[in-house]
Amino acid sequence: MTDNVQIITPKSLTKEAFRAFGDVIEASEDAKNFAINDGFTQRYHDLAKVDVNDNNGHTLINIFRSTPLAQPIAIKMMERHPHGSQAFIPMGSNPFLVVVAPKGEFDVNKIEVFLAKAGQGVNYHKGTWHHFCLTLGSESDFLVIDRGGEGDNCDVLELDGSLVIAPS
Repeated sequence: MTDNVQIITPKSLTKEAFRAFGDVIEASEDAKNFAINDGFTQRYHDLAKVDVNDNNGHTLINIFRSTPLAQPIAIKMMERHPHGSQAFIPMGSNPFLVVVAPKGEFDVNKIEVFLAKAGQGVNYHKGTWHHFCLTLGSESDFLVIDRGGEGDNCDVLELDGSLVIAPS
């Protein structure tokens, strides 16, 4: 880390606070939902806009296994996917950190950090800058839906680590 450390505190992940960066994926009261399967299942419907069509893209379904980083966490990289959205849905009960910045020209001063609780996932809009998945507690699996196809779909920036996330 550098001498000019700036601390950023995670805020709660809500649909409204995250709207500029993507979709919050959760079975919440405000999600469109209805009963199916003779009333034995509640369907939470159309929770994210998956965007993978650029350059003959197709949908990929993956599992990412993430290992927690030591805290406090210095933000040393950001990435974006210019040709498609990318969704992360936790498959366990650990919370995780979501680090994002608006799409377009990267500005370190516009980084925001959200604390996602168990049962919440995110879908990053195409071009949204984000950090790789930062699980908390213990190793965690995430169902990841993103784009496969023609063209390089991952831009990565290295940062100096001077922005540090407050311990959770």
